[in-house]
Amino acid sequence: MTSKRIFVLNGHPAATSLTRTMAQTYAAAAQKAGHEVRITHLHDIDFDMDYGFAGYAQHKPLEPCLEAVQVDIEWAEHVVLTTPMWWGGLPAKLKGLIDRVFLPGWAFDTRKQTLGMPQPMLKGRSARAIVLSDTPGIFFSLFYRNALLRQIKGQIFRFVGFKPVKISHFAPAGNASPEKADKWIGKVEAIAREGA
Repeated sequence: MTSKRIFVLNGHPAATSLTRTMAQTYAAAAQKAGHEVRITHLHDIDFDMDYGFAGYAQHKPLEPCLEAVQVDIEWAEHVVLTTPMWWGGLPAKLKGLIDRVFLPGWAFDTRKQTLGMPQPMLKGRSARAIVLSDTPGIFFSLFYRNALLRQIKGQIFRFVGFKPVKISHFAPAGNASPEKADKWIGKVEAIAREGA
């Protein structure tokens, strides 16, 4: 197995959560398997979540913690995002981080387009999202058409060039028994050892 540079972003805004446990589990197992790992917890960084402008004609300087996220993504060969699903989408602070960090000229190039789509600028990296939701998988798929998973995979990671992008979805997470949570954690450890 080839060692990878892996950046783990825990996208849960709370200080403690099962999502944070998943991020820490992945980071520890990957490091133990010989991968080089960096980890950031959304709770631990402070920034203005609002980009604040219509379009990109004006520039809003990045806070140092957001510049550090960009550096970690540039350094990484594989990016892992752990996140809960809240109201069918990402937590507001995580969405704010994406709005602020994934900017034109860094994540995508609007001057170079194919079929109206900007050229991705973060190619050469793979990604995995670990998503926890209270919505059971069958409802998530049949009624909501896996909307959040498709957004993360296609409209965030693939949009800026990550490939392949894989998703692990664990549900229902809100009242998961310790036995079920341990089973999920075991799956994350196995994924992490492979750097996948």
